[in-house]
Amino acid sequence: MVSWSALERTDERVRLEVDVAVAKVSKYASSESGDTVELIERPHGGFSVVVADGQRSGKSAKAISNMVARKAISLIAEGVRDGAVARAAHDYLRTQRGGQVSCELTIVSVDLATRTLVLSRNARHPSLLRRDDEFIWIDAASDAIGVHRNTKPQIVELALQPRLTLVVVTDGVWRAGSVTGEPILDLPTLITALDNEACVEATRSADAILQAALDLERGRPRDDATVLVVKVREQCTESEVRRLRMTAPL
Repeated sequence: MVSWSALERTDERVRLEVDVAVAKVSKYASSESGDTVELIERPHGGFSVVVADGQRSGKSAKAISNMVARKAISLIAEGVRDGAVARAAHDYLRTQRGGQVSCELTIVSVDLATRTLVLSRNARHPSLLRRDDEFIWIDAASDAIGVHRNTKPQIVELALQPRLTLVVVTDGVWRAGSVTGEPILDLPTLITALDNEACVEATRSADAILQAALDLERGRPRDDATVLVVKVREQCTESEVRRLRMTAPL
């Protein structure tokens, strides 16, 4: 689990707090997760979270997702825009692996230069946006990178505002319970029950979503599972402290 929070001034009246959390587990009986998550500060203000889900699972998938994530964060650090980052990561993977290996790539950015939340998707399953009490599935068709030459990201850009929550999941969460015939994970209902006022910390939301997926898998996930939660809300205190926290089994 990783969490990160920061406070940013948006204007003279409203100060926003950004809260980010990641919860992830590897496939059952696999020593290594094929999902890679990286967080980097943007050169013009803000930060980006990169989620890469390599084809298959285990060490081979980890090698792919690491390759893609490293390329993405290096380009972001150089000031490249997210859409161009996704295209470049696609070209890089396709060249390195001859178009034989795919990787699902999602980039979530809190961009203070444009005061927007930016979602760049190359994933077959949707992400979930909560804006106040409205839930919106971001599900436009989008292919994984690395295989087809003209693959492009699907990009959504939203103005930063309070009570904004974005949830990104990988296959292990989205397809949890599908083999055993369990009902599909109902993310809007789960989030509403946990966080009716949209004020619960992102860590609690990420942990609850991952646990619900594990319950559907009866504690033995059939794929690597990652949950990313990004929340934007009004600042609760006057503190200017930024915090980063990580816990992981060794």
